Formats: sequence, structure tokens, C-alpha cells
Amino acid sequence: MTFESLGLAPALLRALSEQGHTTPTPIQAAAIPLVLEGHDLLGGAQTGTGKTAAFALPLLQKLGLDAESAQRNQTRRPRALVLVPTRELAAQVHESFRNYGKHLRVRTCAVFGGVGMGGQIQTLRRGMDIIVATPGRLIDHMQRRNVDLSGIEMLVLDEADRMLDMGFMPALKQILATLPRNRQTLLFSATIAPEIKQLAAQFMREPKSVQMAKPNTVAVGVTHRVHPVDGDKKRDLLLHLLAADSRRQTLVFARTKHGSDKLCKHLEQHGFRVAAIHGNKSQGQRTRALADFKNGRVTVLVATDIAARGLDIEQLPVVVNYDLPMVAQDYVHRIGRTGRAGAEGLALSLVAREEEGLLRDIRRVLTQDLVIQPVAEFAPAWSLRPDGPAIPQRRPNSNASKQQRRPQQGYGKPRQGEAKQAAPHAHARRPHPARSTTEHAAGNNKRRSWRGDSARKA
Repeated sequence: MTFESLGLAPALLRALSEQGHTTPTPIQAAAIPLVLEGHDLLGGAQTGTGKTAAFALPLLQKLGLDAESAQRNQTRRPRALVLVPTRELAAQVHESFRNYGKHLRVRTCAVFGGVGMGGQIQTLRRGMDIIVATPGRLIDHMQRRNVDLSGIEMLVLDEADRMLDMGFMPALKQILATLPRNRQTLLFSATIAPEIKQLAAQFMREPKSVQMAKPNTVAVGVTHRVHPVDGDKKRDLLLHLLAADSRRQTLVFARTKHGSDKLCKHLEQHGFRVAAIHGNKSQGQRTRALADFKNGRVTVLVATDIAARGLDIEQLPVVVNYDLPMVAQDYVHRIGRTGRAGAEGLALSLVAREEEGLLRDIRRVLTQDLVIQPVAEFAPAWSLRPDGPAIPQRRPNSNASKQQRRPQQGYGKPRQGEAKQAAPHAHARRPHPARSTTEHAAGNNKRRSWRGDSARKA
């Protein structure tokens, strides 16, 4: 199959050829004809499958070649709106629209937080055909009457699952309430979870569904390795792994913004070219860090989940989970940065004993195997079982064993009739077998899910 067979216009085919794209990916081949026919679309596809082009190409064709509609739009009101969860993704989707539409007379702009509003206000007042925006900043412009969305003909919700995770549902409802009902809506998500179906039912009209991958799968070319390590040895193990090939581009995930900065400073002190990207960085700092990583001036990029969502990095060979994610599904999104477009990738996870519950959660949602591979110099005194908690590698000494077996004072062998009385005391001292302390902490963090911080910063 070729792009020509999908019915794309010569101007788009020319732009694709100039970028070296000749064959559509499965999501593009399935989605583009449906969008050109005017259907609402619910698309499920992982990162790295070409889903941006799956909605950008037909959208550009419908807006760029519809001369009658363009002539009616004399005030240059926006005709298409693309909503994304993060600043980085907004910038990258905007760049894709510019590249694909370079031979069409279509104006596109990006609207996101972290930068001043002055330049965006001027751009919006000049008139745009397509706006790529994060929900928070777009609402700021709507409240200041800087943008008129009454002419929107096409709406795209990209990475809708992440927008829901980040707490954007109220913002989405506020934005969608101002849009014309007679519009075409496209929703793309890594997984079509029940929450996504509910969202589609509220805002879409009889959407066609295209599901290109099973839920919770990552690229088949990715190898997954787990390195058990004591928590205080993680930094040394990371240095050891990075030193194996200091020129290799590596994306390292840390759990917190403060932890990212500390890790970045530590790696810098040991001679690595490293940058950090997280919510406390200005947009200029984030843009420079990503650019330096892409062009090779920086070989290690340390990131949090929120900042890294939507990073489009070609040929990224290695992703390291320095900290396991608190939400198991985020492992799939993290690893989606490597092994893209058929390339091979390596996913390394440094797992401390207190993270065993998080690892079990990841195993429950992942379809691929995770290989446990201790590194000899950093192997801890405990080991991870394939399906259970960490277990000590050394048995306790015989004296300790005898003490553990010896009944405690006052709790000798119960006489007949006393067994029921003693059992509750023994049970109260044991942790609940079905839910470990780590799992309980992970559950609490899942409910928090960093929503307030992420929604404000976008």
C-alpha cells in the first residue's frame, strides 16, 4: 500500500516524499480513509506508530483543499483544534503539521503554558486555521477572549488517556461546550479503556473504531531487563550501566522533580553530558534540553513522567527506569520511547526491594516477559522471585532460627479450648497476606496520580 492509494492530494504526497515517507503505517492506512470520508474516529495506537500523521494528513487535506469553506472563513477563525496533554507534544504536533502542510496555504500555531502569552495573542489575532493546544493555556486565552472557537470544523483529542490521567476532564468539558456540535471529532489513545469509551460517548457521533494494538503492549523489538539493587546503590549501578557506552543516547526516568535534579547533578559530576526535563523547568529550558538530546550534545536525559510524555525521539536505543512508576500503565508509556518504527530497543529497570509491589503491578498489565538479571558487582543480599516478593538469599543462622521457632513467653502450647483465643493475637501481628505495604503505598499514589500539578503546568 502507498500514500497515493489512500487518496491524498499531490501537495501532501510531495511533502511526504521530501521527508522520505513512502509507505503508510497500519494506523495511517486504517484511519486516513475514514477521516477523509467524514467519520468521527476512535483510534487506539501506541506511541511511535505514526498516529500524528494519521490525523494530520487528512485534516490538512480537508482544510487546505476546501476552497469554498476557506473563502467563507474570511475572518480567519480557527477551523481545526488539536488538544494534547503536554507542552512538548504540542510543539511536536505543531511541527508535524507545518512539515506535512508546507505546500498548502494553511496556517498553524501552537498554544501552551510555560511561555509568555503576548506572542500567542498576536499570532491568534492574525488568524489561524489550526490550533494545537494544551487545555489549560487554551482556557486562559478563551477567558481573555483572544480566540474564537465558534468556527471549529474538526477536533482532535490526542493521547486522550493521558489527558484523563492528568485530570483534564473538567477542562475538556469546558472547551468542548464552546465548540459547534456539527463538527468531526477524532480521538486517539494508547489504550481504549472504559473511561475513553465514556468520553467518546459524550462528545462523538457514531465513531468508527480503529484498534491497532492490544492494550498494554509495547514494541516487539524491545528487550526488558530488571536489575535488583539496594536503594543506596542505585546511582552507582546507573553509572556502571551508562559507562558501558557513554556515547549511547539514554533516557532516564526518575519519580520526582527534585530527584531528577539530584540525579542530573550526580551524573554531571562523573563526566556525563546530561540534562533534566520536568515541570519546574521553564519552557525554554525544556526545549533546549530536548533539542540538545536530539542532536547529540547531551547523551543522557533525565525526565519525570509528566514532562516526558509525548517526547518524539527517533532511534532512541535505551530507556532506564531509575525509579519504577507509581502507576503500572506508565511503564508502557515510558518504554514506548524506544523500539519505535521497527527498531530494536532496551528497557532497563533498577528495582529496589521496596519497589517489589510496583514491579508486580507492572507484570500484571504487561504482556511481555521481564527478565530478572542481577549485575554481579551490585547484586543485593535478596532476590526477586518471578511472581512473588523479594526473598533473602542468605538463610538466618541456626540460633536465630531456633529463636524464631521458640514460643514467646506467655504463649506456650495452648490448652484445649484456648486455640480460638490465641489466634486473633497472632493474626494481628502479621501483615495482611493479600496486600503488602508497598502495594498499599502504590495504590494511594495511583489515586493521587499527580493530577493537580500536571493540569496546572500544562
